[in-house]
Amino acid sequence: MQRVLRWSYLALLWAGILTGVACAQTALTWTEVRNRFQANNPMLRAGQIGVEESRAQETTAYLRPNPNLTIIADQIDPFSSGQPHGAFTYFLPLAEGNYLLERRHKRELRLESAQQATKIAVSNQADLERTLLFNLRMAFVQTLLQKAVLGLSKENLAYYDRVLGVSREKYRVGGIAHVDLDRLELQRVTYESDLQTAEVNLRTAKIQLLALLNDRTPVEQFDVAGPFDFAEQLPSLNEIRQTALSTRPDLRATLQATDKAQTDHRLAWANGSTDPTIGFDVGRNPPIDTYFGVSVSFPLRIFDRNQGEKQRTQLDIGRNEQLVQASRAQVFSDVDSAYATADSALVLLKPYKERYLKQATNVRDTIEFSYQHGAASLLDFLNAQADYRTVQVTYLNLVGSYLDAVNQLNLAVGREVIQ
Repeated sequence: MQRVLRWSYLALLWAGILTGVACAQTALTWTEVRNRFQANNPMLRAGQIGVEESRAQETTAYLRPNPNLTIIADQIDPFSSGQPHGAFTYFLPLAEGNYLLERRHKRELRLESAQQATKIAVSNQADLERTLLFNLRMAFVQTLLQKAVLGLSKENLAYYDRVLGVSREKYRVGGIAHVDLDRLELQRVTYESDLQTAEVNLRTAKIQLLALLNDRTPVEQFDVAGPFDFAEQLPSLNEIRQTALSTRPDLRATLQATDKAQTDHRLAWANGSTDPTIGFDVGRNPPIDTYFGVSVSFPLRIFDRNQGEKQRTQLDIGRNEQLVQASRAQVFSDVDSAYATADSALVLLKPYKERYLKQATNVRDTIEFSYQHGAASLLDFLNAQADYRTVQVTYLNLVGSYLDAVNQLNLAVGREVIQ
């Protein structure tokens, strides 16, 4: 019996250790989150399959036309009328073959068009990844923001509980009135509400992040980590603009679409040309010996010279050139708007970090000290504590807004120019 109890105790001990290890999962950095996203997101994987489908069409585009083979058995007479002879007396076996010769590099142009379509598919896949990474980064920043807000809420609640402890002791010795203690007790619900709201928001942000990662890890066992701060200075606007023009995959896709339209126009002209069909036949004609022959046939392209496709592809070139101009203008608009937002957030953040945070802390601590020694009123203390809470929360929200603006700027550029 003692041996059974001993083994049961060891089993429970190991189970507790393993559970603790599982729960103490290492927080993921942004690089690790992005790598998991690129490996597991179903939208990205589906888009990659589409790229492979486009590559498979290159093989189809470069295939040669199949030759035709015809076998004929002619002049079989199974009837008894006419001169007496067997059913196969005049049996004529014949075999014919023909092959279409494509002129003016039609196969090469079809292959070039298919390859350019693959390039467009690759660029569209990169643009899809750019958009999804923006959503992923937003969820990651939101998680960091809610973690910071949760930490601040816990800190404020712990600070207020300490003040309440001192106030209860003062009330016990007659230092404050009962109504003042009640007012302090009632104010605590604000900090409890902040804590509960922060916990819910953090859980929601983690759920959104897990959905993008296609991860089924329990929320309690999932965590991320990263710097929740801002850079003191942004790169120059001209530098970011030039980077965006050379990086944005949607702009690259429109440029590639223009190249493809020009190739399709050349292919339309090639398809309007005449392709000869070379034929070869061999047969036997009793009582004459075996024979063979060759032929060449040309379609007379009098009415259909592929005029409509020639005109359509010519118009498609102009349409894609206009789309390039529109895409380039959109790139400048996106970059300028995101840059202005990030710069505005930076202008607000600097004085908060340099002055307002310290001032709010000094005012709160000073008023608390004065209140504890009877030199400040309860209202002054509550106002100072509320101002401190407002300044701290505003600062965290501004950092989150700055990181969101930076994420928007990275989306506008097409890659991470600011971490």
